Amino acid sequence: MQVLQVISLLLDYPKVELLEVVPELRTLVRASALSTAQQEALDDFIVRRTSGDLMDWQSEYDGLFERGRSLSLLLFEHVHGESRDRGQAMVDLMQQYQQAGLEIGVKELPDYIPLYLEFLATQGDDNAREGLAEVAHILAVLAARLEQRESDYAVLFKSLLELAQVEIDLSDVRAQVESEKRDDTPKELDKVWEEEMVTFTGNDATSTCPTAQNRPAEGQRRDQYVPLNLDQLSNVKNAADV
Repeated sequence: MQVLQVISLLLDYPKVELLEVVPELRTLVRASALSTAQQEALDDFIVRRTSGDLMDWQSEYDGLFERGRSLSLLLFEHVHGESRDRGQAMVDLMQQYQQAGLEIGVKELPDYIPLYLEFLATQGDDNAREGLAEVAHILAVLAARLEQRESDYAVLFKSLLELAQVEIDLSDVRAQVESEKRDDTPKELDKVWEEEMVTFTGNDATSTCPTAQNRPAEGQRRDQYVPLNLDQLSNVKNAADV
């Protein structure tokens, strides 16, 4: 499912290298299993974003995904927050990656959504859909929160939900997030800085951008996908505060 590689790149921090492969990205979108309407929406996102100023795009990206936890691109942030339970969950996910033949750097965070998508892209269509379905409620919450902030990044998560082929009523999720308090205000950000930092995978594991050093290759055994088996993921829609 190569379109997952496209969405992975678009969800990662915008880099100049991305601008050099726009035609290829658009071709993959048109060849994907997405509906025609969703293909057009995703293609519009690519054209609009890559046609603008890169520094403006990077600044907006930081403002969305690096301020507060509600739009975190780390899956377990939406389940465990900064509790120590998240550390064990990441260890478990790392082991599941390894069972599927994926080796990532010691400083990488395995629950980083772009990395998770790139991994699923190499595991065959059925396994990819299963992997997306397991985190579908997180994807839906992120889509609704991005819609609330009038961000076109919502289209990326709606595309993932369509690929997951699960039935989630986004109107219910929108109602849930409507009453949430924004966590990206200066006051709320100050509270986060006051909290004790928890280290999960090393003393400086969270000090660098979580981009994989060793990406999953096409040659990896696609029959080795191991489901996440995260019971709490299905309940994330009931956890509005992150």
